[in-house]
Amino acid sequence: MANLINLEQVNKSFGVAPLLENISLGVQEGERIGVVGLNGGGKTTLLEVLTGLEPPDSGRVSRVGGLRIAVVTQRGVLPEGATVGEVVLAGLAEDQMTDGVAEHEWASNTRIRNVVEGIGIADLGMDSLVGNLSGGERRRTALAAALVRDLDLLVLDEPTNHLDVEGVQWLAEHLVSRRSALIVVTHDRWFLDTVATRTWEVQGGKVETYEGGYNDWIFARAERSRQADASEARRQNLARKELAWLRRGAPARTSKPRYRIEAAEALIANVPAPRDSVALASFARKRLGRVVIELEDATLATPDGRELVQDLTWRLAPGERVGLVGVNGSGKTTLLRALAGDQELKSGKRIEGKTIQIGWLRQELDDLPLDMRVLEAVQDVAMRTMLGDKEISASQLAERLGFTPAKQRTPVGDLSGGERRRLQLTRILMSEPNVLLLDEPTNDLDIDTLQQLEDLLDNWAGTMVVISHDRYLVERICDTTWALFGDGKLTNLPGGITEYLKKRAAMTATAAPKSGATANSSAAATDSAAYRAARKELSKLERSIQKLDEREAKLHTALADAATTPDKLIALGTELKQVQSEKEAAEERWLELADL
Repeated sequence: MANLINLEQVNKSFGVAPLLENISLGVQEGERIGVVGLNGGGKTTLLEVLTGLEPPDSGRVSRVGGLRIAVVTQRGVLPEGATVGEVVLAGLAEDQMTDGVAEHEWASNTRIRNVVEGIGIADLGMDSLVGNLSGGERRRTALAAALVRDLDLLVLDEPTNHLDVEGVQWLAEHLVSRRSALIVVTHDRWFLDTVATRTWEVQGGKVETYEGGYNDWIFARAERSRQADASEARRQNLARKELAWLRRGAPARTSKPRYRIEAAEALIANVPAPRDSVALASFARKRLGRVVIELEDATLATPDGRELVQDLTWRLAPGERVGLVGVNGSGKTTLLRALAGDQELKSGKRIEGKTIQIGWLRQELDDLPLDMRVLEAVQDVAMRTMLGDKEISASQLAERLGFTPAKQRTPVGDLSGGERRRLQLTRILMSEPNVLLLDEPTNDLDIDTLQQLEDLLDNWAGTMVVISHDRYLVERICDTTWALFGDGKLTNLPGGITEYLKKRAAMTATAAPKSGATANSSAAATDSAAYRAARKELSKLERSIQKLDEREAKLHTALADAATTPDKLIALGTELKQVQSEKEAAEERWLELADL
């Protein structure tokens, strides 16, 4: 594979802090790279140096001639006077070297139409002015403008922000089906694990590279800790706890051979389950009593009178952990506000237990004291708090959520958006709530902070309702999932996010107009025959890929056993390359057919 971009001994600093030190790495054709690291650690800077938006202080950046590249950053600017359609199709017209793209030309292109509909641009209206859009709608417009193009390299900075669960899944499937290379900064772990074939970790001015996505990266971190630390320190390592969750939950998506999976399972053999749900529920009943928050025959409406939820009776139980998902505009945040007592019911009533103390994390960051320093802002809530059965100080909790002792002296007004989000969480947890209402808690948080937050919530005894587009977080910390489908009802989903996506797909298919009704019967018969043939080949390919997987696993085992026999190693290595080549070809053909 050809190299698209190379960095050689690159250095980049802002002020006295070096963000990149002597970095040498490359991006190859067709690679999908996920970039992770702490907030402020240099992820966005790395992307900007790679793409030429920022020059390096020293070192060399080389790009292949004629490289077709699109970059969607968090600080992208759109032309205020343009329409959504003009912005989305501008790059397409540039690729085709024309002054513009007529509506009938792009509307007839299946790939472009799928992007416009999948990313939710069609709902905005192609004639809408960009200047009238919200921040999230602008981000989706910029993302669609990049996705409609045929590129060699696509560079995305936090693309899942402002997308719902359904949109995140669509984007992941779309990126996997593309042939272009990809570099993506993301804190969405499910998305990272689904999309990435390689992971870059930006830390301390260096970039560590790992094969595979989130699961493989966590394994590598846990293995590194296992080799470096003593036994008791290893047991306390958050990476191992996270790995335990991955291996005990749904089958992990991993590119590692079987002997590596067995090593991972041995590594987590003595790690306890993330939480004892029975013990926490029992403790929660003592703190909360029998009544938590109840809505009876409640109807919720928007200010203009549109009813979002009708005749809802919902009783939150002590210790219940609820994930709330739904389409944009279905009323998730409104329902959370009703639970908090901040939203007036159109009809019905709200009942709150006598011992309830609510901690409410809103999407807005307008409740922080900007004139205080970080530690003062935390101590302003409480000096010490109980977390599970342990008492910790304000400084200790702040440190667990990413504020080092030095950072705790920083004025709140000087914090970044991600740091303010962490401070908001710290203040809420310091108040010792027994009911937590979290509205998009993952926004602007890096993966390490998310792991720390999940570890804190593992030992938290109380009732919790979480709205999040991060399906990994919902599956990780919630025991039940409820959904708003826009039909005025709250629906329980025993199958979790997977069931939600299946129901949404079924609803979309039912609601979609039956196109091509005027096509003649012979064309319809041809399409039907082609569809049946594609389905048949898909099934055959799935069986073939499964057999190749089994053969590849056996060859890895044989290679490990033949470590001291050079001739046998060469023969087995040749056979393994052949099997991997056949598997790659079968998977590419499967993706082509699945797209049809």
